[in-house]
Amino acid sequence: MPMQMSPFHYLPMPLAFFSFLLGLLCIMSVVYVIFWALGTLRHAYEYLGVSARTAMLLLAASLIGSAINIPIAELPNEPTTHGHVISFFGMQYVIPSVEWSGTVIAVNVGGAVIPTLMSLYLLAVRGLWISGAIATAAVALALHWLANPVPGIGIAVPVFWPALITAVVALVLSRENAAPLAYIAGSLGTLIGADLTNLDKVRGLGAPVASIGGAGTFDGIFLTGILAVLLASLVPTRRPAAQPWG
Repeated sequence: MPMQMSPFHYLPMPLAFFSFLLGLLCIMSVVYVIFWALGTLRHAYEYLGVSARTAMLLLAASLIGSAINIPIAELPNEPTTHGHVISFFGMQYVIPSVEWSGTVIAVNVGGAVIPTLMSLYLLAVRGLWISGAIATAAVALALHWLANPVPGIGIAVPVFWPALITAVVALVLSRENAAPLAYIAGSLGTLIGADLTNLDKVRGLGAPVASIGGAGTFDGIFLTGILAVLLASLVPTRRPAAQPWG
């Protein structure tokens, strides 16, 4: 059943899948503690641009923030569906129960606000403006092509494609900066390519809340964050010029 705190604050996915992502994050945290104790990850996260502890807290904040939507616009007089779960490409998405008629455009805190702020931080600290723009454009083009208007939800992309496409693009452009590029391109590329460039397709879908970075794209963005953390741990790189945040 949909887990909803208010018309704007609700989990964008069923509780079972949310629990799966939370469990995945907990497993990563345990592995991090073990390898940190062995001294093998002391410098790896410097190449992501943040400390390992901050990276884990960032993912946790994104997961918690996925339930918070900030309304920014409204498409009035739109017939909407509400109060149930929609299946798309093997994934289920929650449609909130609302009392209004029309589609509210919102920004998701965990899937849009936090990833955007973190991406801008990495772009500035690591000086990846050019390669970051190229990687973001490549991911955005691919995901714009893969994005689908889903009745009741808004825009959605197959859950694993953002992470897979981002991994290829980041590693091809720069093995040394693969981790921060993966986070930047995966976050901004998904938001731009899937959500922002498809806002014109939201009208008529019957979605009570069309959330940028929320249901339909949050899971892909969250998984690219995990991908960036894994690349930071696995891809050997040279010492970064800047000290990591946190």
